[in-house]
Amino acid sequence: MNRRLAFLFLVTACVALVPFRAPAPLVYTAGEGWTYEPVGGEGKWRRTRAKDQMDVAQAAFDKRDYGVALKAARHLVKTWPLSDYAPRAQYLVGRCYEAKHNDEKAFKQYQKILEQYPKSENVKEVLQRQYEIAGRFLEGQWFKLGGYIPWFPSMEKTAEMFDKIVKNGPYSDVAPQAQLRIGAAREKQSHYPEAVKAYESAADRYHDRPQIAADAIFRAGVAYQKQAKTADYDQSMAGQAIAQFTDFVTLYPDDRRVPEAQKIMTSLKVEQARGNFETAKYYEKRRKWNGALVYYNEVVLRDPNSPLATEARKRIDAIKQHTLTARK
Repeated sequence: MNRRLAFLFLVTACVALVPFRAPAPLVYTAGEGWTYEPVGGEGKWRRTRAKDQMDVAQAAFDKRDYGVALKAARHLVKTWPLSDYAPRAQYLVGRCYEAKHNDEKAFKQYQKILEQYPKSENVKEVLQRQYEIAGRFLEGQWFKLGGYIPWFPSMEKTAEMFDKIVKNGPYSDVAPQAQLRIGAAREKQSHYPEAVKAYESAADRYHDRPQIAADAIFRAGVAYQKQAKTADYDQSMAGQAIAQFTDFVTLYPDDRRVPEAQKIMTSLKVEQARGNFETAKYYEKRRKWNGALVYYNEVVLRDPNSPLATEARKRIDAIKQHTLTARK
């Protein structure tokens, strides 16, 4: 605490000792925050009627004077929240923040339109803009600390954005892709179970849209495959991946990704066979014959034409011969 007080005192002293002339006074307005106003121009963007205030905000926005447009639009929303011009003003607030490259604030302002003015004529465009903003964060754009300082990328926040878009309009034009992108964000976090859940939701909800459903099932298979490869090879996840890819190939045989899905399934089955073969060898070394037979048989079932299957058949015959001899 002493260090903070000393630092604050030092900063205050430096500001007091350095003479300067402020080019504009700092003005605080309740509900709108602090803003700079040009000398002699304080409040000149304010009007006494909602329509006139809207005209000021729109004119400033059209001139790319986003500072004035933002202040004028926010003032309208605060002063006349129930007027016919409030939804448009709220929309301009979002547009101004987006133009000023403050995407997180823009997303939140657009969200207010959907929550407070759900019948606004801009709803479709607002959803599209939210989708594009979330897409930029998915591509790695950094979130900002306090809305100004680049801080870090966050797939958690990105997934939450896409989730809001889906909830805002589950059957809107952008919702199906937004649902898929929830899964993509979870994959980037290596949260594969959550990714699979998002993809399966997309396949279920948008089953009547073949392209979306096909993408969802394929990506769920890929997510299961990635999960299977984490740590020790997870046979159950490999089985889930094979099941997803089997559904994909069966339901969408003309999809261009079918050869890729078949290739992945082959590699998964080979890996499953290898895992079962190693397990069988473990039981065989410890003379657990029944266990060894179970897993050698799994190798034959999983990948019957592989070299491992040929070796597994030999081991099965040898174990059976050994057990018959032992009984005699």
